[in-house]
Amino acid sequence: MDLSVIIVNFNAGDYLRNCLNSVFTASQKIDHEVFVVDNNSTDGSVEMISYEFPYVKLILNKINSGFSAANNQAINQSTGQFVLILNPDTIVESDTFMKCIEFMNTHPDAGALGVKMSDGEGNYLPESKRAFPSLLSAFFKISGGTYLFPKSKVLNRYYLPQIDQNETSITEVISGAFMFIRREALDISGLFDEDFFMYGEDIDLSYRLMQTGFKNYYLPEVRIIHFKGKCTPKDNYKDVFHFYNAMRIYVEKRAGDGHYRSFRFIVIIAILFREMIAILNRYLRLTFKK
Repeated sequence: MDLSVIIVNFNAGDYLRNCLNSVFTASQKIDHEVFVVDNNSTDGSVEMISYEFPYVKLILNKINSGFSAANNQAINQSTGQFVLILNPDTIVESDTFMKCIEFMNTHPDAGALGVKMSDGEGNYLPESKRAFPSLLSAFFKISGGTYLFPKSKVLNRYYLPQIDQNETSITEVISGAFMFIRREALDISGLFDEDFFMYGEDIDLSYRLMQTGFKNYYLPEVRIIHFKGKCTPKDNYKDVFHFYNAMRIYVEKRAGDGHYRSFRFIVIIAILFREMIAILNRYLRLTFKK
């Protein structure tokens, strides 16, 4: 088996249908399998998959077990030489998988691969290539420095401005929206950390993949559409909590390696402060929306 495609679904609706159609087109000449792990959707997604995509290996969860745990369920059942973690709100091109496999086969040092992502309007998404969060990069991102000075190698290091968006390069963080992983590297690094319910798990796994001795690559020759955030409900506070909790978990995990050790307390306080602001903004938006 060449490729195992894994998609975690939670009420993704038509986005999932479009994603699966693009996956079907891109995988016709590849020995592959497709998993969809459904986290207790209520929008008819399961019925749609069963009727329109009978070849999909469907795993049904009775609760929303989170992104990390759901992916791990499918990874443990998959057999592909390569594993693709793919968001349901994405569309891949017809040659996406072939190009990724060809790159991995000609670059044996590649453990994982990320691609050039654009939103639904064709705008480049800077999270296509990222550095691991540091104290300074976290501060500049929170304070808005990354947006005011997008080309600064210091203020905007998180998005690696020194690497042109059209330049194939070694990178650090591979986005969980499209994470093409060599099975051999994944066997060494271990699976997703299930302490991360949603958000941050891709950063953590990217970090551990690089510890295996393999490299993470950014390949802009391969492009996908990512309708970012379209499958995340914005009518409650759960996504805010999961986002900032993921930050706290990552800081705690990296505190011991010297990355955040000296300023761990300050970083945790800063995360809490930002979370309070985000909750207030969400409260005001929901209040005036009514």
